[in-house]
Amino acid sequence: MAPAGTKRNILERLDAGEIVIGDGGFVFALEKRGYVKAGPWTPEAAAEHPEAVRQLHREFLRAGANVMQTFTFYASDDKLENRGQALRYTGQQINEAACDLAREVANEGDAMVAGGVSQTPSYLSCRSEDEVKAIFRKQVDVFVKKNVDFLIAEYFEHVEEAEWAVQVLKTTGKPVAASLCIGPDGDLNGVSPGDCAVKLVRAGAQIVGINCHFDPMTCVKTVKLMKEGVERAGMKAHYMVQPLAYHTPDCGCQGFIDLPEFPFALEPRILSRWDMHMYAREAYNVGIRYIGGCCGFEPYHTRAIAEELAPERGYLPAASEKHGNWGAGLEMHTKPWVRARARRDYWEKLKPASGRPKCPSMSTPASWGVTKGHSDLMQQREATSQEQLKHLFEKAQARLYH
Repeated sequence: MAPAGTKRNILERLDAGEIVIGDGGFVFALEKRGYVKAGPWTPEAAAEHPEAVRQLHREFLRAGANVMQTFTFYASDDKLENRGQALRYTGQQINEAACDLAREVANEGDAMVAGGVSQTPSYLSCRSEDEVKAIFRKQVDVFVKKNVDFLIAEYFEHVEEAEWAVQVLKTTGKPVAASLCIGPDGDLNGVSPGDCAVKLVRAGAQIVGINCHFDPMTCVKTVKLMKEGVERAGMKAHYMVQPLAYHTPDCGCQGFIDLPEFPFALEPRILSRWDMHMYAREAYNVGIRYIGGCCGFEPYHTRAIAEELAPERGYLPAASEKHGNWGAGLEMHTKPWVRARARRDYWEKLKPASGRPKCPSMSTPASWGVTKGHSDLMQQREATSQEQLKHLFEKAQARLYH
């Protein structure tokens, strides 16, 4: 674990050149464990099953994460009420429970608590700026009450909505980070990564970057473009990246959501721990100092980041007690051919087989090409009707054959 001492805030750490490691993708991890429902992706588990959320926090902390992000993804009131979600808990209860769990675990180590807001159904349905900001403000009021260490506006496909979120978060006086779920082509309105970053910094974000939707190397490339844009504008910021743990070379502008495997058949695309070593080094080399993960990340992925960057950080995470560097623990394996794999060059050069002889190496994304304001994205509280589903099935089938 990190040396004991007074905890510094996120900006003090980054200003000093420290590497901050974020945790992973809670909605995907908890869906696989049976605590989150795919589709809504809402975080009521923070109130319903606090023991599951607490344990996942602990595993990421043990793996080396410096940030315990509150499990508040899609915890805005409009999302919790959307699509017929009859929850037994209010948005305030879920947000408060998530803050308490993150703080409890953060206090067990050298970690900070980050309160997070994300994109809203109201924005997709073309509600006004004031209405969307009022939704963010409800969550922010809880974060202020619970005294989180800093705030993150994450998972925004449109930079305009992210700007609105940052403007609300900035009113708290706490450090603000903002990350978009976009690739090198920019947001869904075609605003370039560099211009997006400039807009976010002007709105008040001190840390800007990318999370979700794309694989690590694509996300690092996009953050590099953001960094170049900020520097061209004569501005300064810190940079963050929290990508998927999936390979997505075939994705279009909307990322892995367009893949036919989303969300239940993505496992063949999962990155190995050795892929994470390469990602961590690449992110560090381009100047990113807040390095974490999103959907698909498990604690062992975070441990790989911490192990790769241990020389710069000056220590290994607690979870490394059960993991030899570059497979060194295999030296004690009973089989000699497995013992022979206890070396870095073996794992760095390995080309893993999928074990699926009839599978293609890449897929054809759905690529519907719709965004804010399109009738297909107008949100409703009622569950999708059978007639609406029939219409969607017909559209999907037509696209498949054209």
